[in-house]
Amino acid sequence: MQEQLVRLLTLQDANTRTVLLGATLLGVASAVVGCFAVLRRRALVGDAVAHAALPGICIAFFVVGDRNFAAFMIGALVVGVLAAGFVSFVKAATRIKEDAAIALAIGGFFGVGIVLSRIIQNDPSGNRAGLDGFIFGKAASMVSGDAQLIAAVAIVVLMATGLLYKEFKILCFDRDFATSQGWPAMGLDLGLMALVCVCTVVGLPAVGVVLMVSLLVIPAAAARFWTHRLGTMVVLAGIFGGLSGMLGTALSATIPAPASGLSRGWPTGPLITLVAAAFFLISLVAAPRRGIVADVVRRASLRRRVARQNLLRRVYEMLEPGGDLSATWSVGDLGRVRMSGVGGVHGQIRRAVRAGLVEAGPEGFLLSPSGQAAAVRVVRTHRLWEVFLITHAHIAADHVDRDADQIEHFLPAETLAALEAKLVESGRTPLGVPSSPHATLGIGAN
Repeated sequence: MQEQLVRLLTLQDANTRTVLLGATLLGVASAVVGCFAVLRRRALVGDAVAHAALPGICIAFFVVGDRNFAAFMIGALVVGVLAAGFVSFVKAATRIKEDAAIALAIGGFFGVGIVLSRIIQNDPSGNRAGLDGFIFGKAASMVSGDAQLIAAVAIVVLMATGLLYKEFKILCFDRDFATSQGWPAMGLDLGLMALVCVCTVVGLPAVGVVLMVSLLVIPAAAARFWTHRLGTMVVLAGIFGGLSGMLGTALSATIPAPASGLSRGWPTGPLITLVAAAFFLISLVAAPRRGIVADVVRRASLRRRVARQNLLRRVYEMLEPGGDLSATWSVGDLGRVRMSGVGGVHGQIRRAVRAGLVEAGPEGFLLSPSGQAAAVRVVRTHRLWEVFLITHAHIAADHVDRDADQIEHFLPAETLAALEAKLVESGRTPLGVPSSPHATLGIGAN
């Protein structure tokens, strides 16, 4: 295995170089086109095209009479385009939804392909077709001509995507706006589907009918976790797709199969898919913006911030009648005034002490100068929002506290400034902290 790894890293083996080049370029091109297909919600069309390619390959074999990669690709592309057109026609001409139309195309065309492939296999010359390699992928049998064709197609696809980047971008995010601006939205949509078809068909020898959709969808879905910008997403997807093809090929060439002990016992297509799936799982868990870990940390931070703001507001409103925010208070006072129990207050107070907002005195607790300023900001934000809801949304005063509490913690500074400007314009904003609009009802805040 060590010798195989050295030969792989130094690219001494001609067949490995061919497969590595073809799989890497295929991964890059498919992932880039897959970004737009995923955003346009056309990802499964590639699956339909891949399954529909099998009868196209069989028909090409009947016409040519021998294994011819170029003829197989043309046949697969023609029938794949017919499958994509079938999906569009069923969706437009009937009440059947797109997902059901895709399922019809996958099942119907693939069923025809299986029947035709069995006919070919029963023929004495059918073994030369190598149809099993197109169903499950057989990148190890790729020759230099196949790799060159994949490279040429990948370059054309990437160039077309780069030239039509702005058009595809607006098509994915606002098709109606593109139409209103006079852009040929239908033509762009068909062009995108044509690129999906081309990538799908050219990738069949490497990944196969069943797994080809993984190269279109998985790298794009993984890249989506890392960014909100389309350009960055396209670049990341291309990197993930290229690395998936490269690492999958490398693993296939170096890891021996445990059952047979053969040096090339693992199929390349499934390993490429598994590497892409690994990138997706890493992105799902560790992406800094939308990953699971970041989401858990963000939610925990939000809960702590909301709890701290609620504590400051509770203390402020408890001390408000006396007019002295520096007065000493106890946990028992806070519980009687603000809530029926004090189970979670102790932890909130400890965190506020560590943050420097609350100080522990000999007779209880008191707000520090920074805690007093923070409490004033929190209560002012809450009551400005209450005044706005009562004045402009006509929320009853005995319900407004609950409604304001549900949103006040999420108001950014610019929204609060706009809210205050609106209230100033209507003459409803007093200086300092507004008085509670429901204080006369004897209702405490939540």
